[in-house]
This record gives sequence, structure tokens and C-alpha cells, in this order.
Amino acid sequence: MKRELQKQLFDNYPDLFKEKDLPPDQSNMCFGFECDDGWYDLINTLCHLIKHYDKQQTNKPDYKPVVVQQVKEKFGGLRFYYYGGDDIIAGMVSFAEAMSQQICEVCGSKGKTNTKRWWIKTLCEEHDVDN
Repeated sequence: MKRELQKQLFDNYPDLFKEKDLPPDQSNMCFGFECDDGWYDLINTLCHLIKHYDKQQTNKPDYKPVVVQQVKEKFGGLRFYYYGGDDIIAGMVSFAEAMSQQICEVCGSKGKTNTKRWWIKTLCEEHDVDN
């Protein structure tokens, strides 16, 4: 993901990405967002929902706020690794990961997971060079 988009996410959600400056043996967020720009809106929306939900849970003693450890593409889908949260957060993350397999990772248009090459990527018709 482009640096300016990563910076927007880091700036908008500092509590979620507070491990971004830790070394790789403590958190993989030091590598930034390991996906293309097309998933920016999806990730931004997920982070917005998590931040809003976290705020609502502040008075609950058992609730731990979400801290993100890694965001990347794997097998054509978004992977969003974190700790904290609860089943509601897990549902949000699962939904975003499932949605990523229908969104072009390059541009954000409707896409499909492509397995024609030796790698798996979710792309729209325009960015799928094998169509």
C-alpha cells in the first residue's frame, strides 16, 4: 500500500496501530500494510467500525481494546491479525476478510479470486492480465 494511504490509517487509528514502530520480533505492523491500494477503503471502514465499537466498550472491565499486529494479503484475501476485542470484533474481521475476496486488490472495483497463475490474487477484469 502507498505510504500516504498507510499514514492516513496510522494517523486516523493510532490506538489500533500503536505497535507500528515495534521491531519485527514483537509486531509485524513495522512492515506496514502488505497489500495493494484497492483494499484501502475496506481496511479503513473496518478500522472505523472497530474504533467506534472499542469506544463503546471502555467501561466494561473484561474488554481489551483491539491492537493490530499485521495486515496483509494471503491467498487472494485480506488477513487482519490482532489481539483484544471480542466475538463482535471477530465477526467484523471475518466479514472484511470475506469481502476482500470480491474486491480488486489493485483498484477496489468488483473482483474475483484468480488462481490461474502460480500466485493467488483477487483482481477485476481490467487488472487480470490473463482474462
